[in-house]
Amino acid sequence: MADADPPVRILVAEDQQAVRAGLVLILRSAAGLEVVGEAADGEEAVRLARELRPDVVLMDVQMPKLDGVAATRLISAEELADVLVLTTFDLDEYVFGALRAGAAGFLLKNTEADALVAAVRTVARGEGLIAPAVTRRLIAEFAGGRRGPSPDGPDPAVLDTLTRREREVLACLGRGMSNADVAARLDMAEATVKTHVSRLLAKLGLRSRVQAAVLAQELGV
Repeated sequence: MADADPPVRILVAEDQQAVRAGLVLILRSAAGLEVVGEAADGEEAVRLARELRPDVVLMDVQMPKLDGVAATRLISAEELADVLVLTTFDLDEYVFGALRAGAAGFLLKNTEADALVAAVRTVARGEGLIAPAVTRRLIAEFAGGRRGPSPDGPDPAVLDTLTRREREVLACLGRGMSNADVAARLDMAEATVKTHVSRLLAKLGLRSRVQAAVLAQELGV
């Protein structure tokens, strides 16, 4: 009999003790998930991420000492873990900051328990995730021209460096499709999809497939 997959190791970073306890309770009650640490501020989140090397950091954006965006930037830059950011509907500036910092996913704080667990598992598989309501706001902001890609982000001309297949994969990412969905749509193995995603991120100078998804929407890929 094959060995079971190891549990997804999670660090929960949330400054409100009651909220943090609730998140921990939800995650610990789910099969295949293990909460390995808790942080009450951004500095502690970074320190514990370096020490524990979790698979996923569940990160609140509003925290003392070091906010969630800055903490996400450090954790992503050091490739310590994938960061799933918890946000509220009226904090778009944090979403944009976390997106540029390399967050792997965005989830609303009022998300139901089952959706939270599913989101953690999705991010742990290396697939980005944005709550639908957040996606609509992000795309509306980019398309409306009120905000745009970071000045040091990739120039649209860099898309010319992508192969036809990579552009097709990028278009699928822009529609929020998972690796399995992309594989089915483009008739290729899921492992091949992962390879294409990794290559196009490197070519575009992006840190996450979430950034790629927003870029695809912005450029109409």
